[in-house]
Amino acid sequence: MNPMPELTPMLKQLRLSGILDSIEARNRQAIEEKFSYMDFLAIIVQDEIARRSQKRLALAIRRANFRNQKTLEEFDFTFNPGLNGALITDLASCRFIEEKVSVLIVGPCGTGKSHIAQALGHAAIRSGYNVLFTTASRMLAQLNASRAANGFERQFAKFVSIDLLIIDDFGLKPLKGIQDEDFHDVISERYERKSTIVTSNLDIPEWPDAFPNRILGAATIDRLRHGAYKVILEGISYRAPQPDTKTQKPICQRTEKIYSQKEVKTAL
Repeated sequence: MNPMPELTPMLKQLRLSGILDSIEARNRQAIEEKFSYMDFLAIIVQDEIARRSQKRLALAIRRANFRNQKTLEEFDFTFNPGLNGALITDLASCRFIEEKVSVLIVGPCGTGKSHIAQALGHAAIRSGYNVLFTTASRMLAQLNASRAANGFERQFAKFVSIDLLIIDDFGLKPLKGIQDEDFHDVISERYERKSTIVTSNLDIPEWPDAFPNRILGAATIDRLRHGAYKVILEGISYRAPQPDTKTQKPICQRTEKIYSQKEVKTAL
């Protein structure tokens, strides 16, 4: 007698319908390998737990709103040899989230800042943290738009409460109007409560220049820098075309700043 017609609605009622995907295969395996009843029960429960974990992971990744599905496994550490791979690996342990400090990733365009930031976000999700990826301009635009819809507090709380907020491309556009206040308020509320990753083409000492109100900018950056980890990228752009001649310089290579090769945790 086949119990599946009766078992199927019961599993659905218990919200265990995922078991139906593997139960027939597992039943055949149990017969062939002579599982005990407890062994069979354990293996189908393990299948359900794995299915739910994968579903939660996929949902968390969608909610994180990553620009690309970048991971550390895909990152070419050999392209720019000056990069401290040991530091990146340590950050991927997500210890910085427990420490409630920031990670500041700076360097010329195309050197992998966004890739590393998103890869750390993926690592955080796999460790059970909630993550949100956004650009500085998008975050500030969403906060401003929410005012017109009387939803500012709700939108602000979204950015403040997330376990790990990744703000990409800070300083790419100058802050205008009330944007500097909004940015300050987000960082101030997250300070010593949550972790934030910020990427920028600007060297860190230049960050206050992005704020119309220099005093407000100094206070904001001071909070971001306190106890933060620095990831400093150098070298040519991944997106740079091959030069036509040996004397031609690849695009996106910064010449006005010389970054230190040293990448350490610094009480900035």
